[in-house]
Amino acid sequence: MQEKMQSNDLALLGQSPEALLAQLPARISAPLKRWSRERGDAPALCDHLGHHYTYTQLEQAVASCQETLLGLGVDAGDRILLINENCAQLLIWILAISEMNAVSVVVNARLAAAEIERIQHHCEPKLTAYFLNSTAAQRQYEALALSGDARVLEEESGRVGVILSSAKPVPLDESGVATTDRVCVMIYTTGTTGDPKGVMLTHRNMLFVAAVTGVLRGMTAEDRIYGVLPLSHIFGLSAVFLATLYRGAQLVLADRFDAQESLRTLDEKKITGMMGVPTMFARFLEHCRTQGVGPEAMPKLRFIYAGGAPLDPTIKRDTEQLFGLTLLNAYGMTESGPTICQVRWNERLGNCSVGRPLPGVEVRLIGDDGAQVSQGDVGELHVRGPNVMRGYFKNAEATSAAIDAEGFLNTGDLVREDELGNIHIAGRSKELIIHSGFNVYPPEVEAVIAQHSDVLVCAVIGESMNGNEEVIAFVQTKADSALTQSALQAFIKPFLSPYKRPKEIVFLDQLPSAPSGKVLKHQLRGLRH
Repeated sequence: MQEKMQSNDLALLGQSPEALLAQLPARISAPLKRWSRERGDAPALCDHLGHHYTYTQLEQAVASCQETLLGLGVDAGDRILLINENCAQLLIWILAISEMNAVSVVVNARLAAAEIERIQHHCEPKLTAYFLNSTAAQRQYEALALSGDARVLEEESGRVGVILSSAKPVPLDESGVATTDRVCVMIYTTGTTGDPKGVMLTHRNMLFVAAVTGVLRGMTAEDRIYGVLPLSHIFGLSAVFLATLYRGAQLVLADRFDAQESLRTLDEKKITGMMGVPTMFARFLEHCRTQGVGPEAMPKLRFIYAGGAPLDPTIKRDTEQLFGLTLLNAYGMTESGPTICQVRWNERLGNCSVGRPLPGVEVRLIGDDGAQVSQGDVGELHVRGPNVMRGYFKNAEATSAAIDAEGFLNTGDLVREDELGNIHIAGRSKELIIHSGFNVYPPEVEAVIAQHSDVLVCAVIGESMNGNEEVIAFVQTKADSALTQSALQAFIKPFLSPYKRPKEIVFLDQLPSAPSGKVLKHQLRGLRH
């Protein structure tokens, strides 16, 4: 199979964007109905909690969830806030919400309560659902259950704590909008300002990515895909779950990554494909090194993909030696649903290129002068295609700043294109830090640190360490302050998720600054020791 693509797959990739889009179904839940008709007894989904669904059983569970949502008063355009960790029940809700023309706002339960509250305030959900299979979600629910119209739903796949809004949020008005162009999912990214921004993704955005990325991986209905990436992250939701569903394969869900447990699952479940962030593969390497596990003892997969963060060449080389497979790379962002570029399943690239743009996605590399750069030169990447978001929820100004009048999304990333058309990431024009595949925006962290009464000035940067990007904070305290790193870490903890908290806090007598007073962050990198 891996050496031969089906002719209809090749035809898909060779079509014009218009013809390709015409083949996509109307909504993200539509592939489930197709496979229920054609392969109803085939395994569709299982999770770490022991829940198993065939395609027919999954369709039935989605229909039952729809009835529940109707009973709760959910209507088209309503936002449903889903506080979750990976589980089959979450995916059932997302598919049911899709069927109702409502919008899933998918949020990781491990975020700090203050972060979830900001998102909740901004998105104005009709109801908030806490998937109580998750201990983190259960804590969040219990802390708020007494403050509103709360109830616990007993479902076959687990308990859900539901809190209905006391206000009457206005549904998203999409009257006259074709189903495929309706918003079906919102993923929040805090952005460079530190304020939460709801990325509105349509059925078309996500189905396009699901359809094309699955083909580019050579995925078939016989595959078993390991779903360990968080479904609250667009990579896990769109490029893993929906791509697997679109191809009629089976998704094997895990709620979090542990190298030893993941290797056991890959072997026992006979997993054929895995997508992960580079730090996951780095942890595989470290586990196997300390436990004396060599290539001969590794699970036999068919493909492995990295994405969500820059891929270190050493991690790529050592992972390939360990698994006996090429570690294929991909690139994207939440605003592009997420995939922009992807290495094809049969391309054995020896470098860390993220491959060529998806068929149907246009790219421009723009220089400092605003003109397109020559091939081989570095420019800022702008993209246009069916994967580009509708915009940011209730934020027209930020939307127009991100997407120009021609529909090109400015990624803010600096790249170059080689002679084969492959894209190489050269750096980021933004200050974005990507820690273990999660976005960390320095202004958000700086805003929390600056709240401490002893802090005068602070600045946050990212530094590469052991194949990951770590958050490093530099702090200038007020005169006579006795503030310590441990005390400041304790102050920060309630306000930021673990992946956003600084790995190290460096105290300086004075932060380097320009005459304007702006901190010169590039000068901070040599001041850690």
